[in-house]
Amino acid sequence: MIGKLAWKNTWFKPLSTILSIILLTASVAIITVLILLQKQFEEQFSSNADDIDLVLGAQGSPLQLILSSVYQIDAPPGNIDYTEAKTWMQHPFVKTAIPLAFGDNYLGFKIVGTTPKYLDKFGAKIESGTVFKNNFEVVVGSEIATKLNIKVGATFFGSHGDAKEGEKHEEAAYKVVGIASKTGKVIDNLILSNIQSVWAMHDTHEHAPVHGEEGHVHGEDEEHHADTVNSEEGKEITAVLLKFRNKMGIVLWPRLIAQNTKMQAASPAIEINRLFTLFGIGLEALTYLAYGIMLISGISIFIALFNTLKERKYEFALLRVNGASRLQLLKLVIIESLVLCIIGFIFGTVLGRVALLFISQSSDEAFKIAFDPFGFVWEKEGVLFIITIFVGVLAAVIPAVKAYRLNISKVLANA
Repeated sequence: MIGKLAWKNTWFKPLSTILSIILLTASVAIITVLILLQKQFEEQFSSNADDIDLVLGAQGSPLQLILSSVYQIDAPPGNIDYTEAKTWMQHPFVKTAIPLAFGDNYLGFKIVGTTPKYLDKFGAKIESGTVFKNNFEVVVGSEIATKLNIKVGATFFGSHGDAKEGEKHEEAAYKVVGIASKTGKVIDNLILSNIQSVWAMHDTHEHAPVHGEEGHVHGEDEEHHADTVNSEEGKEITAVLLKFRNKMGIVLWPRLIAQNTKMQAASPAIEINRLFTLFGIGLEALTYLAYGIMLISGISIFIALFNTLKERKYEFALLRVNGASRLQLLKLVIIESLVLCIIGFIFGTVLGRVALLFISQSSDEAFKIAFDPFGFVWEKEGVLFIITIFVGVLAAVIPAVKAYRLNISKVLANA
């Protein structure tokens, strides 16, 4: 009975009720988005940087080097000489070295020249087809295969640079020989080839006929011909992902590389921690704003309950006459406040996920980073629910106490 009465009384003044719900919904939605964004952002950035101790690349901004080489969301600071880089890649301290060469894209998706070790680094398997072996053979990430409906055996022309509208390289077509399995990491949105393909594509003077094209000859001389055309001398790559045998390399190499070469060695851990710090400042400010809105919502609920208390004191007196106890009146007012808070929390949680869905679509389009709007961070969202309930109880305390102390005989005598 108390619950039904509380529900009806909640809508005694619908405009006031709707205002309180809107404020509470807005605050919960903002906090929900921030919680999910921070959690998933940090998880994605941490998982993509696993097994990378340092990134070897051109001098410039170390953060730019990390973002471009590890996360594929920025332009690289420049290129480095492959022969010089290879000397450091073969150092005894180095456990694994994965070279990367950028330059082209297909419909906005990066084409990355690398080795099959890049697939292993992200735990990606070949779902269908095989790994690239010859020039202009590519393995396509799972997200690209799904979005563009690409199958093994398909061919396409790449465009120069990172923009979709870049100049097309129509002199040579890439052939899809494999589709990678889904990993939830950056590799899902990449097209992978060998490094020689990138070099050959940007050799404006001559191009060897690609696999599958007229004039391409299979035979014992093929490997020798490829080596001749794609000689490593004077060639450049974009970066190298390094994993060391021990921690000594992580400590010594950044200074050693800077002093002895025209390259730099940047640490993903250091740069991403710096990024998280900057990112965290913005999130913290928005979180304070959201809790401020929640506080205003609590004040709105308090004012609504306090104002209606005077108009409803005769109702409360009649309830007492009909057998309701003081404690039941106390519960009634608190339940009314909690109903508003629970409605606001549910709407806010849903609205926050809808907002994250739109954010994910935008970030996926611009940076190839997607977020899961259906994920839950139970610890933080549980705390948010408790805080929301606390705000509701706090807003109802004074009106509830006044209802508890209501003098029935005085109210009825005045009536």
